[in-house]
Amino acid sequence: MKILFTAKGEDWESQLDPHFGRATGFLLYDTASNEKSWISNQENIQASHGAGIQAAQKAADLGVEVLITGRVGPKAKSTLDNTSIQIFTVDTPCTLEEAYSRFMDSNK
Repeated sequence: MKILFTAKGEDWESQLDPHFGRATGFLLYDTASNEKSWISNQENIQASHGAGIQAAQKAADLGVEVLITGRVGPKAKSTLDNTSIQIFTVDTPCTLEEAYSRFMDSNK
């Protein structure tokens, strides 16, 4: 399974970024291979509009099955609703590792 986290850094101890479209970046975690990769979101941070839609399209292009984030705006949610990507939101500050644990616990 490919899981995309909105992230403020490149490792498990980094904080989950509460934003989706204007997140600092994304950590892509492939549970099958246990591989993690960092994806910059620099192009959307300063975008005047459409950041969420572009981020949603990027997630779809990456073959993501789950998005873990703090919040998804209405336009990005509409775009994601047209994919098979599951959205899991975390409403309190935490590390990526903690967010992953919360997601796994919710699926037991």
